Amino acid sequence: MNKTLASIAACLALAGAATTTAQAHENHGAKPHGTTTAAPEQKPWGIAGQARAVKRTIDIAMADDMTFTPSVIEVREGDTVRLRLKNRGKELHELVLGTTAEIEAHAAMMKKFPDMEHDDPWMVHVPAGKTGDMVWTFNRAGDFDFACLVKDHYELGMAGRIRVLAAAASKP
Repeated sequence: MNKTLASIAACLALAGAATTTAQAHENHGAKPHGTTTAAPEQKPWGIAGQARAVKRTIDIAMADDMTFTPSVIEVREGDTVRLRLKNRGKELHELVLGTTAEIEAHAAMMKKFPDMEHDDPWMVHVPAGKTGDMVWTFNRAGDFDFACLVKDHYELGMAGRIRVLAAAASKP
């Protein structure tokens, strides 16, 4: 009997976690991007940046042929960059930053919860014909990914790469 109760408790815990995750991503359109009251969260690929610290703006076009242009971007470690996203298509697209593992895990979650919406500073939905911005500080060197996880866009190849070059070593 204890095994049965433990199994039921485990199932309820998983269902609760999935519901909490799905609810955490609801109502993206209800408030403007960047109005989160929580402190910025350090991620392996950086941290949400402040608009006043932007050193460079990179324009990225999103299209219904499942492309980002450019699909490869280079920045320097420590740079705060504005990614200006222009959706040139007739479908909703998004840009999600992350490691390959994070992107793939999130893509799997989107398959389970297709109506899940985002409200994290490393994710931006851009409706058809509209423009969206993300301000991000790339404070970790390495290669990171970005992708559109709407519907099956990622599986159709809508992804790109951000190469964060190590900060120049200072000379004594």
